[in-house]
Amino acid sequence: MAGQVTAVSRDATYTFSKTNRESITLLTGLGVEGDVHAGETIRHQFRMTYEPDLPNLRQVHLMHEELFDELALKGFEVSAGQLGENITTRQVDLLGLPTGALLHLGEQAVLEVTGLRNPCSKINDFRSGLLGEVFAMDPVSGDFTFKSGVMAVVRRGGIVRPGDSVQVEYPPLPHRALERV
Repeated sequence: MAGQVTAVSRDATYTFSKTNRESITLLTGLGVEGDVHAGETIRHQFRMTYEPDLPNLRQVHLMHEELFDELALKGFEVSAGQLGENITTRQVDLLGLPTGALLHLGEQAVLEVTGLRNPCSKINDFRSGLLGEVFAMDPVSGDFTFKSGVMAVVRRGGIVRPGDSVQVEYPPLPHRALERV
């Protein structure tokens, strides 16, 4: 069963939440047209100060809508775009994808998954206590679990709209687990 895009968002300025749109245009090698995080080199506001020339592995932020369902059960009302994601999906195990997985969105666009989004403390400014729900430590292994989506780069541009299908193409074995980018 294919997943689905449920919302698309972008913002031209550095804001925590992004505005939902009827469509977004993905630009090959850059990101979301008109979004502050688009570019060949790092656009993350803090990281630009000390790593300005590194490749931008965070061109597009994707988040699974199922996270919002989980958060609602814990008393947090969150909807698409509010945590800064560009593309919200349903029925795609984003967090379970390996590094290098390709996401085919709609008719043309292709994203390559580069890693996990590292949740920041601004999440608590948005909703007090929310950071603890999207960032947790496994009591057995001591490993951190990041639930706040994945980052990707645009391998083939195109227009993406809510309702578009999401098809996953896995890279050759052996797969590498996602790490923070």
